[in-house]
Amino acid sequence: MDFDKLFHDFTQLKVAVIGDVMLDTYWWGNVDRISPEAPVPVVAVTKREHRIGGAGNVALNIASLGASVSMISVLGKDDDGEQLATLMQQNNINTKYLVHSEYRITTNKIRIISRNQHMMRLDAEMANDMSAADEDRLLYAFENYIAAENPAVVILEDYNKGVLTENVIKKIIVLCKHHHILTAVDPKRKNFFAYEGADIFKPNLKEVKEGLNILRDDINISVLKDMHLLLEERLQHLISLITLSEKGVFYQQENEAAIIPTHIRSIADVSGAGDTVIAVAALVFVATGNARLMAEMANIAGGLVCEEVGTVAIDKKLLVEECKKLLA
Repeated sequence: MDFDKLFHDFTQLKVAVIGDVMLDTYWWGNVDRISPEAPVPVVAVTKREHRIGGAGNVALNIASLGASVSMISVLGKDDDGEQLATLMQQNNINTKYLVHSEYRITTNKIRIISRNQHMMRLDAEMANDMSAADEDRLLYAFENYIAAENPAVVILEDYNKGVLTENVIKKIIVLCKHHHILTAVDPKRKNFFAYEGADIFKPNLKEVKEGLNILRDDINISVLKDMHLLLEERLQHLISLITLSEKGVFYQQENEAAIIPTHIRSIADVSGAGDTVIAVAALVFVATGNARLMAEMANIAGGLVCEEVGTVAIDKKLLVEECKKLLA
């Protein structure tokens, strides 16, 4: 595999990410005293930072790999929504097709940190399904996006915050099939079996076991193949890509299946690894049609981002080097 050419090919691709985008806010400070008003620590805030979270982190990974990416989601008409849209624009994510709703607020997860310890997290969000009117506006934006951009792949990134309703999921997959656009899915439990007809289905092992009501703890290639068949009966999808935490990833396409073991790394933080895995997997498969290479490269990328503290996008140069070293 010529990895330099493959990563260059990524720059020719157009990708849409659809799902629950959110603002990750960090407040850092020092604790020197207890409040006189209540027995709680007083955090003297010294620094604030805003990052792109949720489905936006998938788009951030796509952008860092050089592809053209558009974020399609629903934000509130609020300051957090403006802040988030600005952050995406600054990171080469197209925001033209975002929908701003007066009926919802923008999800903002505020983490208060002192001496590298989380003191508290505040979640401002609406997790109920969005209204039928907002569904229609989102689907209209998506149709306009397809007509204008002709994307190669659409990634559906579900965080159970109400954007990917069952109706939206089904209509997006139908539209993608009609226009011959590859679909890749990172599901959550709520609408786990709504993604019928998707191409790449990427749950983690816990989500699969919960979705299929599997209680057994022993995991091997035979058990994972059975899981794929059970998923295929319900979803009629093309490829299963199941992340196995420290054990790597499993993939199956028709009769081709394997567990790709993880590479030994110094794990600092696993948050955001799934976002990186789906981003890399979608790009590799649409560029090559090779399911094993897709699983191998996604596995490497997921491990690399776990070496960093906090949610970070994959470093393109580092991923190229690791692929050459481990897969050449």
